[in-house]
Amino acid sequence: MREKVELTILIPALNEEKTIEIVIKKAQKWLEKNDNIKGEILISNNNSTDKTKEIAIKNNVRVIDVEKRGYGNALKEGIKNANGKYIIMGDADDSYNFLEIDEFYKELKNGNDLVIGNRFNNIQKGAMKWSHRYIGTPLLSYIISKKCKIKIKDINCGLRGMDKEKILGIDLQGEGMEFASEMVIKAKKNNLKIKEIPINFYKDKRGYKSHLNTIRDGIKHLRIILKQVEK
Repeated sequence: MREKVELTILIPALNEEKTIEIVIKKAQKWLEKNDNIKGEILISNNNSTDKTKEIAIKNNVRVIDVEKRGYGNALKEGIKNANGKYIIMGDADDSYNFLEIDEFYKELKNGNDLVIGNRFNNIQKGAMKWSHRYIGTPLLSYIISKKCKIKIKDINCGLRGMDKEKILGIDLQGEGMEFASEMVIKAKKNNLKIKEIPINFYKDKRGYKSHLNTIRDGIKHLRIILKQVEK
């Protein structure tokens, strides 16, 4: 029987040995500061081949293994295995600061089912590619906003809060980065309450190439958008 938990901080991880301890420490510090909240940290280890899992276990957090690679795959399994009523998810590269998630929790408690960060509020120098900042993400966000009649400015933001049961109920299928767009589209189609809030976005601390493939992932996003809006 799973332990009753109010909040799961969910971190998908693929070869994040340089930063995983940093983000875990920040998440732990936030939970310590908010000790009135029964919380847990869950690492969804997406078949890492480095010391990511070893470091996470050493830092006393729960780890699940997801063999099939893909951002969506890691998050789907993480959401299913979360003990919390609410989930706040964020990447393991320290581009999102888990010490700054107060508003996500607050908006979830206020009755929102999906809370999405808007990175365009404050992007640290070097944190986002020019093509992503001025073309890719704004374009995809505009298309979804128009097609789904929802005001979203940052469809690709990976820092999100959600009501676990509500999100499980919309049957997410995306295996890769397109999972982010699918979540918003299906949430809107299923009349979930969606809230976008400004956040700070920091430079990736791993020091190597991002898992994101601009062209491939952009095409996947467009395909999922067209597929969903046509239904």
